[in-house]
Amino acid sequence: MHLFGNKTVIVTGAASGIGRGVAERFSSEGANVVLCDLDEDKLERVAATLPPDRTLARRCDVADDAQVQALVQAAVQHFGGLDVIVNNAGIAPEGTVEQLSIDDWHRTLNTDLTGVFHGCRAAMPHLIKSQGCIVNTASVSGLGGDWNTAAYNAAKGGVVNLTRAIALDYGSRGVRCNAVCPSLTRTGMTEDMLKDGELVQQFMQRLPLGRVAEPADIAGVVAFLASKDARFVNGVNLPVDGGVTASNGQPPM
Repeated sequence: MHLFGNKTVIVTGAASGIGRGVAERFSSEGANVVLCDLDEDKLERVAATLPPDRTLARRCDVADDAQVQALVQAAVQHFGGLDVIVNNAGIAPEGTVEQLSIDDWHRTLNTDLTGVFHGCRAAMPHLIKSQGCIVNTASVSGLGGDWNTAAYNAAKGGVVNLTRAIALDYGSRGVRCNAVCPSLTRTGMTEDMLKDGELVQQFMQRLPLGRVAEPADIAGVVAFLASKDARFVNGVNLPVDGGVTASNGQPPM
């Protein structure tokens, strides 16, 4: 049985990592999937692995409202409607408030937070019509800060509370809004970090499940939140973190 047969889902940041895993999961569940990313080559390679009659790929910068509006319109025109948007695109430059350039600060906020706003805003009229839902990719860094990532922390904290605001404002109109909050996940963004054995060991001390998340681990939770099984789940920022947020911060004994 296909959970999302005849449903249309937009996934931003779909060319790699969590976004690719989410797109593949929805496609395997029968959905029409609209893939969005800035990296056109990778995007086309992902699209080529999915059923052509149920896949649409579009280059889109989520920081540009006009491009996001055009993306949503393309999805609706091609597939006849919209049921789910997964706002996943993001970047994570390192740096404290002294180290970050002004350009990096604005680029991170524009992509990771304003990009989510653009997606929700453009999709909302269609989601109201379909009684659909939104799933945002936040982070454990939005629930509690991480060292040396001030812009990312601020953006993901904004996504957490934007998710709650949308849930409050649109739940009565039939649109649910939730977010997943992953911890360390194996993606292109974390590739260099995962090559540092000492750093990985430090992460393992904080990860009760004892391993890094894979994109499929996050994708399964996104699919649940978008499904009818989660029909009474609204305004939740769900840690998908292997138990990281279960800790009070003290080291293992």
